[in-house]
Amino acid sequence: MQKKNRKLGSYPSMLIVLSLTAALFLIAFSGWIALTSKQLVSYVKQNIELQVYLDKSLTQIQKDSVRNLIAQKKYVSYAENVPQIKFISKESTAEKVLKDTNEDFRSILGENPYRDAFSLKIKEDYLTEEQLLKIKVDLEQLPGIFEADYAKDFVESINKNANKAYLIISSIVVLLLIAIVLLINNTIRLALYSQRFIIRSMQLVGATDWFIQKPFIGRGLFQGFISGVIATGLLLIVEQIAIREIEDLVILQDFKKLGILCGFIILLGIIIGSLSTFQSMYRYLRTDLEDLY
Repeated sequence: MQKKNRKLGSYPSMLIVLSLTAALFLIAFSGWIALTSKQLVSYVKQNIELQVYLDKSLTQIQKDSVRNLIAQKKYVSYAENVPQIKFISKESTAEKVLKDTNEDFRSILGENPYRDAFSLKIKEDYLTEEQLLKIKVDLEQLPGIFEADYAKDFVESINKNANKAYLIISSIVVLLLIAIVLLINNTIRLALYSQRFIIRSMQLVGATDWFIQKPFIGRGLFQGFISGVIATGLLLIVEQIAIREIEDLVILQDFKKLGILCGFIILLGIIIGSLSTFQSMYRYLRTDLEDLY
């Protein structure tokens, strides 16, 4: 082992790889949680429906006309070129209420108190409190529409909680990045300690800083790459276990974005490994001879 350590740029790297792998895995896992949470919020939003209640005096032709006017709105969601608008008759609403409550309002009021309605899905870009309020006002200006309504508290709660979750995850990632840099810098500095006299000897015979740094930076780059690959491998294993154990989790997976995340983690490992090595080397190259002891 001693013989091996005398070679320039050669030092024990297992601790560095393990430390960097653990840190990168935590960042990758946080990123995966963020992606899954975003997909969950998107999935929930896609199933939010806005109710449009119609005037009671409308004929079937007028109802069809109202539907066509709604379908032309830019905020209405489409699936396979079909507007996501569903007609709900007042009879079906009364039957549902009767089934849920066992109370027949028609026997008390003498008529069906409910209205025909359209239930429509809104594009995700418009599912904010401000935009939904504008949509409500816009729809209520159309002829034949009595009222437009949506689950205001539910939408507000989703947006607020989603923003909190993203903020918390972002903070965790930033803290992990800071911890990584400090941890890897100290680990590499300790690893380079055994090489300090070789580095000084190379300087004394006239070697340039880059000539001395090159094998160390190359090794740090390789360590970062290996750590990134291992971290992404661990993340994919955890993801597959989670998909197998949690029902319907697979529908929340965006495999394209997951691939981008894995590539980013590998790139991040390379950057951290090489830059941390460069920084540690720079300090050693600027250290006075007496401080080496």
